[in-house]
Amino acid sequence: MKNLFLFVLIIIVFAGCERSHGHLTGVLDRPSVYEEKPPGMVYIPQGSFMMGPSDEDMAETHDATQKRVSVSSFYMDETAITNNQYRQFVHWVRDSLARELLGEIDEEYLILMDDYGGDLQPPLLNWDIDIRWDGEVEREQLSELYIPEHERFFRRREIDTRQLIYRYHIIDLNRAARGDERDTPRSDFVREWETHIYPDTLAWIHDFSYSYNEPMTKMYFWHPTYDNYPVVGVNWLQARAFTVWRTQYLNSYLRSQGHATAMDFRLPTEAEWEYAARGGRELNPYPWGGPYTRNQDGCFLANFKPMRGDYASDGGFQTVGVGSYPPNDYGLYDMAGNVSEWTRNAYDESFYIYGHDMNMDYHYEYDPEEDPVTMSRKVIRGGSWKDVAHFLQVSTRDYEYQDTAKSYIGFRTVQDYMGTERGGINSNIY
Repeated sequence: MKNLFLFVLIIIVFAGCERSHGHLTGVLDRPSVYEEKPPGMVYIPQGSFMMGPSDEDMAETHDATQKRVSVSSFYMDETAITNNQYRQFVHWVRDSLARELLGEIDEEYLILMDDYGGDLQPPLLNWDIDIRWDGEVEREQLSELYIPEHERFFRRREIDTRQLIYRYHIIDLNRAARGDERDTPRSDFVREWETHIYPDTLAWIHDFSYSYNEPMTKMYFWHPTYDNYPVVGVNWLQARAFTVWRTQYLNSYLRSQGHATAMDFRLPTEAEWEYAARGGRELNPYPWGGPYTRNQDGCFLANFKPMRGDYASDGGFQTVGVGSYPPNDYGLYDMAGNVSEWTRNAYDESFYIYGHDMNMDYHYEYDPEEDPVTMSRKVIRGGSWKDVAHFLQVSTRDYEYQDTAKSYIGFRTVQDYMGTERGGINSNIY
């Protein structure tokens, strides 16, 4: 009896600690903070740099002028997204579509949700059970995910990649922030997207006329040999869809563990990309610093086209595995060469003139019904395995249309760092 009384007293004391007793305490029982550095990413500290060309404008594009820009802290993938990393996204979309189809005949693939009024909400997918791909009933139900028999090669039963569509939503915060649209219904700021997410493997052929690249088309994305090579054949819309999926994939796990959600993954802005590529150096033409593309031993420092008709002198014929060349001072690999990289920004020749000097950004949601097609041009940076040295310079700008996939364009993602600079005052991570 004495022990029971002591137990009740302890509960009362601790319960009392949770009450404010009329004083300002802030909201109690807040979720714990997610503080882990994302695997495979490096921390880029806040700072300012001189953005723009460090050398003469050889191409005379006149689309960049020197400008001092400040950038807040963020994380960045240390390499371009690889085939195997992107394949995780492809498999997730494939498996989610399979669970939707199987849920029509077996509720164990679904999690039924009730709202407070007792009405059923749209079900969630149950990821705790494995998909039965080869059951007789399941094979019939999943048949629409596979290539029709009359289109098959050598009778192989393969997933129809045309069916791999990722459906997601994006909140148009820029439009929501406009003063003349404050009375607009919130639903008008939510845009729905459907994106075919399988890479265009034929890019290896249609990018180069009179060139034999069929082996890369057949093998590059799916064969284990190329798992650690940068994914290519992915357009800007597909790269953005990947960032949305990666964000939701992480946050779903964090919510299940009672943690606060993490910042969104996204494509880097032009300013962030150039700032990170410079590696903390000022006015350097290349990520490694100096004005030359060889080191003191005469070895090339990136995978590019060093001489006319010579793709092999740098050790790579086409793409090479990520991280094959030394990183810059921030620990980022292949910021020059191997593959060019999509950025978040739309391309405008005059952007450096009117862009803000704080986190300079020009993120434009292209609407084909309202905007000229030039607004669908997205900036690419870094140069690739098929480019000459000029395009490897950290300040060189180029663009491609957002729905176009190339065998020499990949991407990497960033995540904003919350709080002040890491290790500083009020930092989340010390």
